[in-house]
Amino acid sequence: MAEDAEEQPVFETSTGPVRVITAASLFDGHDAAINVMRRLIQSSGAEVIHLGHDRSAKDVVDCAIQEDAHAVALTSYQGGHVEYFTYIRQLLDEAGCEHVRIFGGGGGTITPPEIRELHQTGISKIYSPDDGRTMGLFGMIHHLMGIAQEVDLTSDARMKSLDGPVRPEDMAKVGLLLTLSESADEATFKHTLEACRSSSSDVPVIGFTGTGGAGKSSLLDELMLRIQRDNPGKKVCLLCVDPTRKRTGGALLGDRIRMNSLSNNDLYMRSLASRGSGSEISANLDRAIDVAKAVGFDLIFCETSGIGQGSDAITSVADHSLYVMTAEFGAHTQLEKIEMLDVADLVVLNKYEKRGSEDALRAIRKQVRRNRNLFDVADEELPVVATIASQFADPGVDALWQKLSAMVGFEARAPMELVGERKGVIPPERVHYLSDIAATIRTYHEENTVIAQKLRLCQHLESAKEHVPSIAKDVDDQIAELREEIETAREDLANYRTLADEYRSGEYTYHVRGKPFSVQTTTESLAHSSIPRVALPTFADDGELFEWLSKENAPGHFPYTAGVFPFKRTDELSARMFAGEGEPERTNRRFHYLSQGQDYVRLSTAFDSVTLYGRDPALRPDIWGKVGNSGVSIATCDDAKRLYSGFDLCDPNTSVSMTINGPAPILLAFFLNAAIDQQVEKHLYEQGKAIEPLDVAYRGELPEGHNGFGLGTVGRRGDALVDSETYAEIKARTLSTVRGTVQADILKEDQAQNTCIFSTPFALKLMGDVQQYYIDHNVRNHYSVSISGYHIAEAGANPITQLALTLANGFTYVEYYRSRGMDINKFAPNLSFFFSNGLDPEYTVIGRVARRIWAVAMRDLYGANERSQKLKYHIQTSGRSLHAQEIDFNDIRTTLQALLAIQDNANSLHT
Repeated sequence: MAEDAEEQPVFETSTGPVRVITAASLFDGHDAAINVMRRLIQSSGAEVIHLGHDRSAKDVVDCAIQEDAHAVALTSYQGGHVEYFTYIRQLLDEAGCEHVRIFGGGGGTITPPEIRELHQTGISKIYSPDDGRTMGLFGMIHHLMGIAQEVDLTSDARMKSLDGPVRPEDMAKVGLLLTLSESADEATFKHTLEACRSSSSDVPVIGFTGTGGAGKSSLLDELMLRIQRDNPGKKVCLLCVDPTRKRTGGALLGDRIRMNSLSNNDLYMRSLASRGSGSEISANLDRAIDVAKAVGFDLIFCETSGIGQGSDAITSVADHSLYVMTAEFGAHTQLEKIEMLDVADLVVLNKYEKRGSEDALRAIRKQVRRNRNLFDVADEELPVVATIASQFADPGVDALWQKLSAMVGFEARAPMELVGERKGVIPPERVHYLSDIAATIRTYHEENTVIAQKLRLCQHLESAKEHVPSIAKDVDDQIAELREEIETAREDLANYRTLADEYRSGEYTYHVRGKPFSVQTTTESLAHSSIPRVALPTFADDGELFEWLSKENAPGHFPYTAGVFPFKRTDELSARMFAGEGEPERTNRRFHYLSQGQDYVRLSTAFDSVTLYGRDPALRPDIWGKVGNSGVSIATCDDAKRLYSGFDLCDPNTSVSMTINGPAPILLAFFLNAAIDQQVEKHLYEQGKAIEPLDVAYRGELPEGHNGFGLGTVGRRGDALVDSETYAEIKARTLSTVRGTVQADILKEDQAQNTCIFSTPFALKLMGDVQQYYIDHNVRNHYSVSISGYHIAEAGANPITQLALTLANGFTYVEYYRSRGMDINKFAPNLSFFFSNGLDPEYTVIGRVARRIWAVAMRDLYGANERSQKLKYHIQTSGRSLHAQEIDFNDIRTTLQALLAIQDNANSLHT
């Protein structure tokens, strides 16, 4: 480590900049910390190959080998860290990469004893919160870089391994050769390459170039999937270039984030930095291509960094070139300036789902015709292809692969026929829906302010007329005109006064789903004072009263600011019984313990990270360490039956909440089938045909209060135990009865928590399918989504941002479901919300603001009915406010947060 003129450390190695792999661990969406760290590592002059979150040990190790990295830097916040880091060390050692240093961190989730254990197994450094306090962020990064730069990638031992023919499957040796292609002198490189040559075949080289953000990496990944499908066993090398930062010398090599196909060992990827080449390709890209040819790859792809209009450097190294662009190229005259439209073998218009793409495709074809004098060629025969690389099995990418495979002599399956039409999540005519909602809210308040002023003026004129009879004739006409304009508002005032009289009467009756509820409107204090349960304010005039009615109103009355029900229930607490750890039986025992002696059972289920990512538990160490960690492991319908056994899921006093998002439709199916099969079991018992549970139904002793209900169908299918007609009746009755919530909020996951296992459009389609099923099967008591701000807050958002994003997500679901033809009054009752809480002042009113915005927009913009206007939400107290340094105050903070939630009329709560 040298020091520059400004005393900033400069990290250098014999082969160039330090190369570091960064990632968040398997089944871990907490990527905020690793994103900060990789930026700091890059600013210290390193070439950072970033993998993103949810990366397995094999992903990391294969990347480290192929990229010939000096070090690996990982974060793990989801448990299983000891197994994860140890397994990576084991795999690297087995691959002969003992030289690769491993660094990690996980805040307070990795305990000091675990840190010591990991250091003893060969992990270079696990950074703890204490290290952060003593060393600082830059101190930790400099410590990491100082250790990493000591790694000698061209040590004698490694160079001696290059003593014979090298083939594509020799990943570590290929990686070392590619390192030499960037760092060795010409004589050394040529001598070493010839010693390792295993092939002299002429291998086609495909050049991939285009503007930054055009989707080159995503398109390349889709092509790799098709190559593997149609040409199994073919070895393909990917050389991807990203720019080096001039100021720091570092580089973000991020193309691997988009490459989902790299798990196949027939694909080999190396990320290259431009290292001051002055163009979009590396100065040594030609030597890297020579390495790929010499070791025997069957096809080579070279991807450049983003280019400008006059760039065409890729044509100097590639046999065939592709130019990838989007519709956002500006005016049509800009096309005349793009050099690659002259020389590219194929021009790809990607992101074809975007607005304006059809016009752009027409303009590009016209320009290519002009450039190449192809005026007599049909559109389909032009070297121009429209693609949507983000779409599964996109026919456009299939067509591109057809053309490309013909150039390189590979096999290509016939493209799929285009089915349906290009369609975004939100219809084009509704893309301004959020601004429409904002305008609706503003208009609502502005109009009501005017009405309040007219009410006040009318009342003042009536008072003046009463006190000065001589002006009666002059003001009568004006009063009559005003009354006509504010007739509806006057009715609202009259209704309120009637309501106030009912409150003062001591008893009030309201209806929910046609069922009457009579409640006492007062309560008696210890001093025997009569205290109103709803305290109504006093007002100076009608205008002031109307302003209060339009902004606040009594609980249970539009705009529901104070609550969606007139009174809180006194017979059922809003608390949930939260649990989730280990195997289903362990969590089931916890549920029974928490619900002992309770008339109402409100189970809230946390799932382990393996389940959250839709994967099966397994013995592989990086998976095994996370099974049942910080949540229950559920992989089958039988697991769900065990989890909720002993509780009647159709009891009106029982509800179940499931915190699951990516695989939510699958876990929801488990839950609903468990509920249906419970009722099959109950039916058989009532018919005198009770079934005995199998030996494996419950692994362990039943907890206190568990009557064995629900275990009879474990290992059995309910539809096989009764006739089809009986099963259909039980199923219909169960679906209309079962109570609970599934989180299933994929927009929030995309924004904050990252447990996404499908693309967002496809995940939204699944959500829409589930909601349509709810409508078709009369699922009235179960919420199909819990639109969640909690995780947005835990990811760092303040309460205002949390609420803004959560409501925006809610209205996005409304727009999407409406675009599918669903009646808003059929699906809105299945929507619920979920907010975090804290001690920031905004948290005292977060529910009130949410309820009012939702009610006004749903009524005035969407024309929804009263039930659909009512926003119901759950509160969980903040996890961010729990501090190890102030552990004695955690209970106080949590209690105060819970109190705020109750005072804000949250519909349910857990801490």
